Amino acid sequence: MRGAVIGSSHFYSQVCERPAVFARIASSLILLIAASIALPASAHDPSAWGGLFRSRDFGASWFPADAGLFIGGALGVAIHPQDPAQLLYGTDARLLRSKNGGRDWITEAAATMPGAVFAVAFDADGKGALASSGTRIFYTDDTAVWRDALAPGGAAPARAFVRSSTANRVYLAGAHGLFLSDDRGRSWSRAGEGVLPETAVSTIVVTPGPPENVYLVMDGKVWVSGDGARNWQTRATGLPAGHVDTLAPDVQKAGRLWNVAAAQVFVSDDAGATWTAHGRPLPEPGTSVRGLAVSGDGKILVLGTHRGVLRSTDGGQSWGQVESTLPVHLESGLLLRDPHDAATLYAGFSLSPYGEMWRRAEQGSSLFAQLDPVSLAGGLAFLVLLVVIGILVTRWLLRRYRDTDVTPRFR
Repeated sequence: MRGAVIGSSHFYSQVCERPAVFARIASSLILLIAASIALPASAHDPSAWGGLFRSRDFGASWFPADAGLFIGGALGVAIHPQDPAQLLYGTDARLLRSKNGGRDWITEAAATMPGAVFAVAFDADGKGALASSGTRIFYTDDTAVWRDALAPGGAAPARAFVRSSTANRVYLAGAHGLFLSDDRGRSWSRAGEGVLPETAVSTIVVTPGPPENVYLVMDGKVWVSGDGARNWQTRATGLPAGHVDTLAPDVQKAGRLWNVAAAQVFVSDDAGATWTAHGRPLPEPGTSVRGLAVSGDGKILVLGTHRGVLRSTDGGQSWGQVESTLPVHLESGLLLRDPHDAATLYAGFSLSPYGEMWRRAEQGSSLFAQLDPVSLAGGLAFLVLLVVIGILVTRWLLRRYRDTDVTPRFR
């Protein structure tokens, strides 16, 4: 023990008596620690983090839309209806806003929504916006002040907000059913009560009328209403029962819809009344699909799945996983098409499974509760390793400077 104390005293005396040596050692330690931290979690390494990515060529190539940020999970994104450069971005830790297409981001509503933001949307005029935390729904008229909306239980955490063609109406895909608002999201009421199941709405699609049709995916089934969400019926002819993952409208042909069920893409040309298989099944059975985008000619299909992004350029006859700049081992939980440019897509990824984050939000628990004892022990062991390496390197540098008789020079 005495030897350790003497050795420690000698170590610190060497450092304190030689300021130049101390400066060099400090800079070396900073570089070492920075390198140790940056290696597993570099902003340029898509395999290390979740986040938001953008493609300008319908999924052929992707680049980070939140470069410089370390995002654990991209939960929701919204594009301004008049200006594609303005974005709202809900993440697992905060709400972000960009006015220049993602080159710069600022934190929005930090005091009101300090945690995860699961869904976001702009008002039809772009002046106001909506957002959902894990337990509450918020609105703003000018994005300066966010206020609580009057929303019944089961609305939060919302999966998505979708505007109606009817003025001031908005639909909310809730954790326990569908909700609608006729005052731009300031107050909400349950839709389809007594008919729709009170389970999570995984997908909501609104096609303009007349009549306006509202499509939902709930419990693996397709539901549709053509009378303002008052009456509902299922559309399942040609689909594997109870296995629908997601739904998307065709960008060119009215009445055409696309969906994925049981790892197979389906298409309908009669507003969902009947469905036929399109292309071949996905390479891996059991693939869970959360997002779908189809080109105007039906040849290019892009899927956001729990195994990353899949893409086909031959109408679904063959599939390939998009790699390169995308985190291939992470779940893709959102896939959004830019309404201003049909070739521009956004895809979001998360380190934690989306289902787990939604579940914890519904239970009111923090995302930090996902840290189990093994994870905490691993993190502590890594920090201890950094300290030990730092001490060893410092002692080696001191010995080297002492052996070469380095004398600091002062000006």
